[in-house]
Amino acid sequence: MAEEYAIRMVNITKAFGTKVIANNKVHLDLKKGEILSLLGENGSGKTTLMNMLSGIYFPDSGQIFVDGQEVTIASPHDAFELGIGMVHQHFKLVDVLTAAENIELGLPGKAVVDRKAIAAKIKEICDRYGFIVDPAKKVYDMSVSEKQTLEIVKTLYRGANVLILDEPTAVLTPQETERLFTVMRNMKADGKSIIIITHKLHEVLEISDRVAVLRKGEYIGDMLTADADAQKLTDMMVGRAVALNIERAEPKDLVERLRIRHLTVKDADGITRLDDINLDVNGGEILGIAGISGCGQKELLEAIAGLQPTEEGSSILYFPEGQEEGEELIGQNPRTISDMGVKLAFVPEDRLGMGLVGSMDLTDNMMLKRYREGRGIFADRKPPHKLAEDVVAALEVVTPSIETPVRRLSGGNVQKVLVGREIAMSPAVLMSAYAVRGLDINTSYTIYRLLNEQKKKGVAVIYVGEDLDVLLELCDRIAVLCGGRLNDIVDGRTATKEEVGYLMTYLKSPEEKEGQA
Repeated sequence: MAEEYAIRMVNITKAFGTKVIANNKVHLDLKKGEILSLLGENGSGKTTLMNMLSGIYFPDSGQIFVDGQEVTIASPHDAFELGIGMVHQHFKLVDVLTAAENIELGLPGKAVVDRKAIAAKIKEICDRYGFIVDPAKKVYDMSVSEKQTLEIVKTLYRGANVLILDEPTAVLTPQETERLFTVMRNMKADGKSIIIITHKLHEVLEISDRVAVLRKGEYIGDMLTADADAQKLTDMMVGRAVALNIERAEPKDLVERLRIRHLTVKDADGITRLDDINLDVNGGEILGIAGISGCGQKELLEAIAGLQPTEEGSSILYFPEGQEEGEELIGQNPRTISDMGVKLAFVPEDRLGMGLVGSMDLTDNMMLKRYREGRGIFADRKPPHKLAEDVVAALEVVTPSIETPVRRLSGGNVQKVLVGREIAMSPAVLMSAYAVRGLDINTSYTIYRLLNEQKKKGVAVIYVGEDLDVLLELCDRIAVLCGGRLNDIVDGRTATKEEVGYLMTYLKSPEEKEGQA
């Protein structure tokens, strides 16, 4: 029986300090030639468990068996020696090196690298599984999909038979996701075993053979994917019945909030990130922004927030409640925009770099938005403390206490704190970049509900998302960016995932746009 298992984890326990037990006597089996999906809410211990299998953490107790033999995995090097490799959500690549150099980096060998031999081995791996990798291409010239492919090839190059993929489709288009799934099936057919951590249940049902569920650090059970559906899996993760539907009300009494004209943004190297964007944003609707990562979504939101310098001729007019004259935001910084009375809330992509301060606790992070409201030289901590308590309760933030530094929370719980704080500001315009990235399905639906509540209150909601199924179910209109340009605006109720995915990758010519007008 032991021979059919590639991995067995028995009674694995891992605690951080005295209050946080990340994994409690967890059992997990992975069969040879199997794709196993690992599900669980934020803070359920999925990544911690996989970090122990890949050598980043060491378990406090328990046993790990590889091919039936008990092993000790004390470092990533130990994991690689045992044929275990993990592809993290945030890639571990050196931008200035080529694909071949990244693959060879850190491996023992001769002083002089045989580039031809490396390229030949890369080609062999690519031909076997269906990858496309240019060994001579620099990482900084690669798309997100190419970087992920390189990470997987790098892992296989090192001899991995067990691959752990953490949120592998988070920033991929539907077409790129399907190509990845084809490669995964090819690896499975070759006898490789794969563990995939993801929150996208439709992908779980499409690609995996079996699903294992963790809840609050404990192993709940598993089931064959053939016997599963989204509702069963969600109920297992949460421990109760959860409604899986996004209530999208018809927009009513739309009012213009932002009028964006000829918005052009260049980076420090003079590369155009946004090229002549014209867009209207209305209160009382959710406007989705779709596009491959790096196509200008970040720059669009930051330009509105006063965080991004713009080119001459750009204009962003903000229309306050009851006023017909717009106020120009271009040339203003965030503090000036706030002093103008612009009620703007922003959930940025960079949670701990731009959104929150990792070394501060929850109360202090809430106070960052309100500290200028205090009187005298001392800040009043009571309102932000109450807000922190309310956010923790409403979004079920997993934290030892309100005084815990946010950097010690899981990525999903950090996102809950950030989203909760911004919504609590009662904005007129709410911008969110990947608000549910890394969140479990239960919390994701809570966020969708909160965004819809803001829409019903007349707030103009701008939602940048990577899950096209959600964009089509949540948003009233979807603006599709391609190469920094506004390629098209489609109706969220009638557009298809294939149509949006195509617009994300193929830039329409001016003639095609005129033909549709």
